[in-house]
Amino acid sequence: MTERKPPQAPVTIVGGGLAGAECAWVLGRAGVPVTLVEMRPGVPSAVHQSGDLAELVCSNSLKSDDPTHPSGILKREMEALGSLIIAQARAARIPAGGALAVDRAAFARGITEALEALPTVRIERREAVELPDGDAVAATGPLTSEPFARALAMVVPRDLYFYDAVSPVVALDSLDTSKMFFGNRYGKGEGDDYLNIPLPEGPYAAFVRALVEAETVPLPVHEKALFFEGCLPVEEMARRGPDTLAYGPLKPVGLDRRAAAVVQLRQEDLDRTAYSLVGFQTRLKRGEQERVFCTLPGMERARFLRFGQVHRNTYINAPLHLTPDLRLKARPSLRLAGQITGVEGYAESAATGLLAGLFILQERMGTEPSPPPEGTALFGLIRHLTRSDPARFVPSNITFGLIGEGARARRRDLAEHTLALIRRWAVSALPAQFGGRS
Repeated sequence: MTERKPPQAPVTIVGGGLAGAECAWVLGRAGVPVTLVEMRPGVPSAVHQSGDLAELVCSNSLKSDDPTHPSGILKREMEALGSLIIAQARAARIPAGGALAVDRAAFARGITEALEALPTVRIERREAVELPDGDAVAATGPLTSEPFARALAMVVPRDLYFYDAVSPVVALDSLDTSKMFFGNRYGKGEGDDYLNIPLPEGPYAAFVRALVEAETVPLPVHEKALFFEGCLPVEEMARRGPDTLAYGPLKPVGLDRRAAAVVQLRQEDLDRTAYSLVGFQTRLKRGEQERVFCTLPGMERARFLRFGQVHRNTYINAPLHLTPDLRLKARPSLRLAGQITGVEGYAESAATGLLAGLFILQERMGTEPSPPPEGTALFGLIRHLTRSDPARFVPSNITFGLIGEGARARRRDLAEHTLALIRRWAVSALPAQFGGRS
């Protein structure tokens, strides 16, 4: 039996991204004093643009909200446990067909205001340069600052990484929408959530050639060009063959049968003034982005509000270093959460922050931390982080495979089943604030 710590024992959380914010919310609303350390805006990162907590940098989409999709199932499990991230995403939602996309500024502002309003949460704007003492959670994300990364590397070898990229954003009033059409794939949503650029075979082939020939920002000479397969730069996909994009983010299926490919632009803000190029994460040089992307019909005079860029993502070999309750084996007082653990995706990152907070609360109740039940999406993430083969460990989004054998075949009723499991777990293993015992 774990020694029961007083609820007032403080917890330090380093990192105010999705995982850190979610963890602070879980603990703070349960009455646990939290110090949330966030270096921005005093110490900016390579890609963040504001000092708000939980700012989204790669995309404004939290992916599918369909309850028959693994991502939609995960969101509903998190909602059942009072997730701040999912609640604020719904509050800041903008049209995106079957995806849960948000106005980035409104989303981050809502998260920040919610945590600032909690009397149990103190936000300290400073850079953490050493591992915190006492109960703590490191949720510094893939953009962990060098001083903190060096401190973490003293107990966890920092030997894994991949490169991620950001998609460009353009101003709607700079586009010639007469050459585009509004519509959603398969008619989902309201029907006009996306701007679409149909490309006949010839223009599509020319666009692919332009991508392949364009200049990219060089990576450090001592590092390999490792990319996350689920978020490849658009030019890297083009290099894999002329049909790769047409069967990937530019697939015309469900949009325009006559086109060889269709480029989609997704609304970025509630006022509908900005659109991002879906699947166009890139490491092309800025001038090349303007030159190549402005060859697309309707984008000849596009004004770029944000250019795409590449950044390094650091993560640990979690199966070697993490316990099932997200503790570091080499430093049991410290838990890790977020993308630094080796999950990939906004909801997945927030989910590990939620779980880290719930594990701490279980300890405060005097019980051994117990993971969510097998057969749920939340358990699937824990299993990925702790039971994967360390020699082949790579980041992963939530998938049917992680949820369990036969999950895909049961997709129609799977969300209802996993929610029932989560609710039973909450009753037996969590405090009253999360549906459990007092």
